[in-house]
Amino acid sequence: MAVPETSLTAGDLARIDGQLADTDRLLEQNYPGDDGSRQPVHTVYVPADRFTPSLAADWGTQALATAAAHGGLSRLGSLLGQDADLAGAVASRVETKLGTEPIEDLRLDFEDGFGDRGDDAEDAAAVAAASAVAAAVSAGSAPPFIGIRFKCFEAPTRARGLRTLDLFVSGLAAAGELPAGLVLTLPKVTTVAQVQAMDYAVSRLEEIHSLPAGRLRFEVQVETPQLILGPEGTSPVAQLPHAVPGRISGLHYGTYDYSASLQISAEYQSMEHPVADFAKEVMQLAVAGTGIRLSDGSTNIIPVGDNVENAWQLHGRLVRRSLERGYYQGWDLHPAQLPSRFAATYAFYRQGLPAAAARLRNYVEQTEGGVMDEPATARALAGFVLRGVQCGAVGAEEVQALAGVGLPQLTSLAHPRLTTTSK
Repeated sequence: MAVPETSLTAGDLARIDGQLADTDRLLEQNYPGDDGSRQPVHTVYVPADRFTPSLAADWGTQALATAAAHGGLSRLGSLLGQDADLAGAVASRVETKLGTEPIEDLRLDFEDGFGDRGDDAEDAAAVAAASAVAAAVSAGSAPPFIGIRFKCFEAPTRARGLRTLDLFVSGLAAAGELPAGLVLTLPKVTTVAQVQAMDYAVSRLEEIHSLPAGRLRFEVQVETPQLILGPEGTSPVAQLPHAVPGRISGLHYGTYDYSASLQISAEYQSMEHPVADFAKEVMQLAVAGTGIRLSDGSTNIIPVGDNVENAWQLHGRLVRRSLERGYYQGWDLHPAQLPSRFAATYAFYRQGLPAAAARLRNYVEQTEGGVMDEPATARALAGFVLRGVQCGAVGAEEVQALAGVGLPQLTSLAHPRLTTTSK
């Protein structure tokens, strides 16, 4: 067959390549996509001075005891609207989870959860926190992800926040290798400049402690309206990934600070208030494709006293709502929230598995079905199933049986760019 002739010359193509060189660099450097690693389903916050190496196990024990006192985990499932088969399957997995890894991500809080106790007290607590975290990691009792939230970079608390950050990171560095799942959280961000200042601070800590460049990534808490809409009418949160490329690991929505800043009365402050949905939609748009992950906030309705079951139903509904909207992580504040967190999360993935696996099998085997999925949708299907495996909701053997793919192929389907770039 003769090679067809084209009209555009090599010079034309070269000129177009030149015109798009900046775009190519932007997409390559600033939009790398998700890195395929595990994202925790929640972050637990505790005052920094209350952390001990046994805290995660203690919370798991308390969570199981609360569930047992209210009819067991299967009854919890029914409270959350699960049928008997689903509730049973979820309950057994949640019981295992609460006994082995009840907290996936833990933040020792030096901000709102600690308050102003004076410099001597906070210095001592920061040093003790570094020592306790290092001990927990060494003993294997630390959650997979762990770190601190320090005070914000507004003028009144900036020096204190930096000092606590310094003492904690320096203490960990002196104890040996940093935890693989180390997470640092910068709260109450209002401007891009504050994030650039944080980038400088962690860069200097990397230099001082001979750490690889980029080792100290951090989360940004979106708690102020100024970060969603700046004084020039632009969105500062959308500028963050490009102001400090590769440095930010996540954006976490702060339910109550943000709502209060917009004069929402306390009774109506909620993760599902319209102002919350708007902020979180902007956050999603701001970091799409950048690899920066998203977390929803918390509910302050705690399952204690006579309110356990009502609080579980509310929490379970809010967890499910976040998952359906693409927020795969949220905050928990009390051991009794762990059963509803995992029950709602596991039900979400188990309910969606059969349909997602069938569509994935049809796509891989190129079998005609009722839905013609494109590669982008196949990535979403694989990503959904992979998240279910990573959090313990479903087993790899179930995925193999239903979708006909093993974990390596599932990962490459969910993150094809990683497979391409690793070759």
